[in-house]
This record gives sequence, C-alpha cells and structure tokens, in this order.
Amino acid sequence: MVSAQGSPGDDGRRALLRSRNAVAAVFALNGLAIANWISRVPAIRDELELTPAQVGVLLLAMSTGAVIALPSAGAVVLRMGPARTVAAGGIAACAGMLVVGVGGGALGSAAVVAVGLFAFGSGAGMWDVAMNVEGADVERCLERTVMPRFHAAFSLGTVAGAGAGALAAAADLPLHVHLTAAAALILAGVLVSVRFFTPVVSAASSAGTTDGRLPLAAWRERRTLLIGLMVLAVALVEGTANDWLALALVDGYGASHAVGAVGFAVFVAAMTAGRISGTWLLDRYSRVVVLRVCTGTAIAGVVVFVFGGSLALALAGAALWGIGASLGFPVGMSAASDDQRHAAARVSVVASIGYTAFLAGPPLIGLLGDRVGVLRALLVILVALVLSFAVTGAARPLPVVAVARD
Repeated sequence: MVSAQGSPGDDGRRALLRSRNAVAAVFALNGLAIANWISRVPAIRDELELTPAQVGVLLLAMSTGAVIALPSAGAVVLRMGPARTVAAGGIAACAGMLVVGVGGGALGSAAVVAVGLFAFGSGAGMWDVAMNVEGADVERCLERTVMPRFHAAFSLGTVAGAGAGALAAAADLPLHVHLTAAAALILAGVLVSVRFFTPVVSAASSAGTTDGRLPLAAWRERRTLLIGLMVLAVALVEGTANDWLALALVDGYGASHAVGAVGFAVFVAAMTAGRISGTWLLDRYSRVVVLRVCTGTAIAGVVVFVFGGSLALALAGAALWGIGASLGFPVGMSAASDDQRHAAARVSVVASIGYTAFLAGPPLIGLLGDRVGVLRALLVILVALVLSFAVTGAARPLPVVAVARD
C-alpha cells in the first residue's frame, strides 16, 4: 500500500490514504503475530511430547478465546472505535504470545501454553473485527475494492512470520526468546499504526450507528447468517492449513521442521498472490463467480497436497490450496459491510460464526489424525469447500435501494 499524493488542499483525501496504509499495517501485523507462533507448532509439539489429538485440544484454547470474545466485538467497536479496539486486542494477543513462548519453551507446560493461546485468541478476535470494520469503511470511502488487499497484507505478514519461524527453527532458537521478541515488535507496530486511523473514517462509522439498531439484531438476518456460514467454511479451509499444513509435511512426507515451515510459507505466499490479484478480478467479474472458481482451485490443491506422493507435488498442492482459499474471508467481510450503518454488528456476527471453524477444526483434525494420520485427515475440509460453494450466492452485493431503505 503506497501512499498516493492528493492535491495540496485535499486534507480529507490524504487522511483517508493514511488510514488505508495504517489499516494495511495492522492487517500485516495480525498475520505476523499468528504465523510466528503457528510456524513453531512442530517445536511446541515436540517440546511438550504431544500426540496429534493433544495438539488439537491445545489449539482449541485459542479458538475458545476467540469465540468467546467475538460476539461482543461489534458492540465494543461501536463503543470504543476501531483504533482503540485494535490497540486493546493487540495488547492481549501479544501478551498471550509471550506466555505461549514461555510455556512451550522455558517452562515446558501445556497448561501455560493453553492460557497463552486463550489470551491470544481473545485479543486477536477483537483485533480482527475492528480492523475489518475500519477496512470496510476505507473501502467505501475510496469507492473501489480494496478489502482483498488488506487481507493480502495479512497474508504478507504471515509470509514474514512463517519465514521468521523457519529461520528460528533452523537456528534452534528457544521458543521463549523467539516469541517474546516477536510479540514486542508487533505490539509496538500496532500502537503506532492505530494513531493514523483517521477521523474521516471514524465519522463514517459513527454515522452508521444513528438508527439505534442493536448489534444482536444482526443475528436474525438470513443473509448475514449465510455469509457467516460461507466464512465458516472458508475459515476451516484456511485455518486447517495454518494449524496443520506444516505438521502434515513433517509427518506425512518426512520433511524437517524447517521445510514444514517453508511449506506453510508457500501456502500463505500463494494466498497473498490471490488476494492481490483478486481486487481486479472482483471489480471485473462478480463476487459469486470469482468465489466459485476459488473453491474449485482449493479442492484441486487439497487433493494434490494429500495424494501427490512427493514433497514437490505437495508444495504445488499447497500453492493451489492457498490461491483457492484467498478470497473467501475478505469477500465475506466486504459483503457483511455492504450497509455501512450495520457493518460493525454484521461483521461481528460473521466473524463469530466463522471462528467456530477454529473451535471445531483443531480437535476434529487431531482426532482424525490419530486414526488415519494428519495428512489424510486434511481431506475433511473438502466437505467445507462443497458447503462454501453452495452458499456463495449470499455474498452478492446488496442492491443500492435495499441499503438505502433497510
């Protein structure tokens, strides 16, 4: 996101562009935080001597924190504003990340890691909703599709985080040293970035709340619930890769921990490319067409990853998987934000439903992994991809008249 130059007197435009760049930064930092610790899951598993099922239960702690925090996130954003909500979420997430590093490394305690993951999930959930609300406001003010590029910034952050994790694993850097340093740098970046969330966007958000609708009303809207179901499916597809792709390469293909982290980096790099190119595709074609093509690509990628039989083909499958998983989440957030007045409430609902995938996914894959191996267990996400294809129509943009009269 490179700043464009406005005219000398165009203060509002320049403020909006600064806000755009600040939103991109917090998306990137969110991805950086998640990928730094996820890339060290194999090391945490080995340090704590966990089975796949136990890894799944441990990952459940993060998902539980997120699912508890998300239903209230819309109300928090409306009360505190996106900037302060992102800052608060960043503090909680980075504190949790520090605890994960200490628990998984210095203390060797699964219970401490679980506490850290719960805090991380709670903070990251609030952070996620607030940055998507701010991003949707910026997208509307710019009057062009930019949400996938914000999510591309998230993916770039995960690429950087996966790379940092691969280097840390290759150097045998202690978990607590790696994750403590990463948490400190990420938190500093968040606190600086939110200072540039602008009044232009904040005013737009406030204008959207004047009709008095309570956030809970969004839970009764059929379209919002269907979008949430679509996001749940694509979140399972993306989240499964985040949690298990590196381990699947290690266990299923005999790869080293460093190569497992590289495989995760291939996935997120491909997802980043899909999100960057997706803005053009979405502006040229419809949301529904693009999402259905992505679903087919993801199906092909998962099949190649699981049945490829060689590390090279598995990495190619990871790339297709990443491209296919790239647009579902950002388009779902844009669709939930089509009506500016109810964006915070609807994004909160969609995110709450979507994060259920992170609650159910880790233990499901872990339990299946104990029986058929982690690699074969990944086939369960094909069911989610079929579900995503079936409900994609809910993401069609709201008619202008419907937005005006709702």
